[in-house]
Amino acid sequence: MVFSEKQRRVLTWWRPGSPDAGRQAIICDGAVRSGKTLCTGLSFFCWAMCSFHNRNFALCGRTIQSVRRNLLSELLPLLENMGFRCAQKTSENIVRVRLGERQNCFFLFGGKDESSAALIQGITLAGALLDEAALMPRSFVEQTAARCSVSGSRLWFSCNPESPAHWFYQEWLQHAEEKNALRIPFAMEDNPGLSPEVRRRYANTFQGTFYRRFVLGEWVAAEGLVYDFFNESYVRNVPEGPFEEWYVSCDYGTSNPTSMGLWGRRDGVWFRVSEYYYDARAARRQKTDEEYADALAELAGGRPLRAVVADPSAASFCETLRRRGWRVQKADNQVLSGIRLTARLLKDGKLVICRGCADAIREFGLYRWDDKHQGQDQVRKEHDHAMDEIRYFAATVAGREGRGGWFAGCVERQAF
Repeated sequence: MVFSEKQRRVLTWWRPGSPDAGRQAIICDGAVRSGKTLCTGLSFFCWAMCSFHNRNFALCGRTIQSVRRNLLSELLPLLENMGFRCAQKTSENIVRVRLGERQNCFFLFGGKDESSAALIQGITLAGALLDEAALMPRSFVEQTAARCSVSGSRLWFSCNPESPAHWFYQEWLQHAEEKNALRIPFAMEDNPGLSPEVRRRYANTFQGTFYRRFVLGEWVAAEGLVYDFFNESYVRNVPEGPFEEWYVSCDYGTSNPTSMGLWGRRDGVWFRVSEYYYDARAARRQKTDEEYADALAELAGGRPLRAVVADPSAASFCETLRRRGWRVQKADNQVLSGIRLTARLLKDGKLVICRGCADAIREFGLYRWDDKHQGQDQVRKEHDHAMDEIRYFAATVAGREGRGGWFAGCVERQAF
């Protein structure tokens, strides 16, 4: 394999004679697809197997599944080819690794929420690798660091940028020298396996804040319009002729507005051909589930819907639809990844908003990031009802058509 200069530094920083050998931790942050995860994982295993025998280590991700998918699926075959002997015990979330006479045990941990810190308590570690550390709660990261009490233990971090108010940026990146941590920022150019064509494709994948984070590798705050690129050029007339299949997406509200969109597919493109939008507060009258079901039937207009994609929190409305014979599909409600995917599909012409969808077009011009939240990205809870159901449809139906292909890879690595 060919490694870039930064990757070689990551691979060798811990070796005797390296100018970085006295560091207690390494932090690799920066652009997506910049090669930081593979070289960090490879370096971690080489360090562990060269430095210890019969010790325990931690491999951490947001979930154990993401550790296996994002790290081990590519890394273990490479280690095997290098002479390591790796035995996974899936039921116990353990990987035992042997190199010559040395053997060590690597435990898999998921740092999904605040309760995850309890999972790693009690174990004594010689080192830990935390992949996508910025997606983990502070309590989990700090508990993991506290478990590394064996003499000579070290910490390894990799992550993509978030807001500069994020706790990991504030506590680790801003104080790297105080913590005796080596920080190496990565750009896409630091991955020699990424061709110029692929780099250009990723550069076209993101816009605004996400471009600066995931392509340029900057820690920047989300601000302004969420879909800052959307303008009249993204609005088209409903095409004439038949469509291949139909869906309705729905964001249900009682006192808040209810928004529904009718989607038709033709030649791989999804057109939002018409909509229903009702603001109970403005109308000073709330509607019942039955009335909204009537509105959905009118929107469908006798077309054979494959499904109604709805927020699963609208349980009573979903049940009303099922009783009427509609197939209800649970919406994927991951907000940030859904926004990124929606933006990509719009920019690639795979989602098209038609001229009759006045309320959706209005919301595109008003939907904004909330700059009052520190440390995490949030959107303002206003002018977001059509935005939510469009995102539901993108993440649940339109984006799934590329699963395993480009659209599956253009969003950040997901942690299921």
